[in-house]
Amino acid sequence: MFIPEKIYYEKEVKDYQLGKELFKKYKDVPKIIIDNHNNIEEMRKKQNSEFPKMKRNLIIATRKTHRYTPNFKVSNFLVPYTSSGCIAMCMYCYLVCNYNKCSYLRLFVNREQMLYKIIKTANDNEQNYVFEIGSNSDLILENTITNNLVWTIENFKNSPKGKLTFPTKFDMVDSILGLDHQGKIIIRMSVNPEEIINKVEFGTSRLKQRIEAINKLVEADYKVGILVAPIIFLDNWKELYEELFKELNELLTKKARQKVFFEFIFMTYSYIHKMINDEAFPNAIDLYNKELMKVRGKGKYTYNQFVREEGEIFFRDMMKIYFPNNKIVYFS
Repeated sequence: MFIPEKIYYEKEVKDYQLGKELFKKYKDVPKIIIDNHNNIEEMRKKQNSEFPKMKRNLIIATRKTHRYTPNFKVSNFLVPYTSSGCIAMCMYCYLVCNYNKCSYLRLFVNREQMLYKIIKTANDNEQNYVFEIGSNSDLILENTITNNLVWTIENFKNSPKGKLTFPTKFDMVDSILGLDHQGKIIIRMSVNPEEIINKVEFGTSRLKQRIEAINKLVEADYKVGILVAPIIFLDNWKELYEELFKELNELLTKKARQKVFFEFIFMTYSYIHKMINDEAFPNAIDLYNKELMKVRGKGKYTYNQFVREEGEIFFRDMMKIYFPNNKIVYFS
C-alpha cells in the first residue's frame, strides 16, 4: 500500500465522504493545508533532481474543471475524473508536459459530481458514448488507494447508456473481477518489451504481471484492449518488439487471444522530459534521438515520418503473424 511522506490538501476536502475516508486512512501522515492544488509554491520551487522524491507526496483536492474533450479513438470524450498524475515515473509520461515536475498524484474527492455528469451526458444523447476516464492518471493504481474504480463500476452499471474506458500499466485488478459491470467497462492494458519497462517505466507492473491481468479481466468478461505504447525506437527495437509479440501470443489464454483488440501509439517526447530526466535519472537511457526525431509544436519531439511508416509496417506484419484475427483500432 502506498504511504505518502506528506499530504497536501485543500480545506474543503473534509466535507466529502472520500476526503474523510482518506484522512482516516492516512491519519498518521503529516498534512499541509493549501489554497489550490495547481499552485503549491513549495513544490514548484524544487529542483528537477527532486522529482522522484516529489512523487512520494499526495495531494487531496476537489476538481474544479469538468470540460470534456472530444476524442476519436476508443472513446468519444476525454473526461476529467478522480485523479491526475501518478506515483510511477515513466520517463516519457505526457502528464509531465502539462504539470512539469509537479506530475505527482492528485486525488479529487468530488467523485459523485463527476460521475453524475458522465451519466447525465450519456443519457441525454442518442449516441451510446464512450467516456475516457483515465487520460490523466492510472485508475487501477489509484483504486489501491481510494477504491474509486470499484465505486465507479458499481455506480455506473445501472446507467441505461454509456460506457467507460481507461488504460493502465498495473496488474492489481483482483478487486474489480467479481463486479457486475454489465459490459460497460473497456480496459486497455499498456504493454512494452520488458527491457523498456525496466529501463523507462519505473514503478509500474512487470510485463508478465500485466499479461496475467489481461487474462483475468477477459475471464471476468470485461472488454479488453492491448495498448502497445509508447513505441520507442531503441537500436534493437525490432528484436524487442517481436519478442513482446511472442510473449503475448504464448502467455495470453485462448479466450484472451480471441477477444483482445490492439492500439499502437508512437512516443512523443519533450524538452521538459529531457531536462527532468537528465537531472532526476542521470544514469538512465536517453530517449531523445536527434537522428530519428523532429520538433513538433512547442518543445515537443516526435519520430520522423519515415520512422513511423517503417514502424507501422513492422507492427502490422507482427499482427499478421501473431494476431491475424484481432482488430487494430488505430495507429497514432
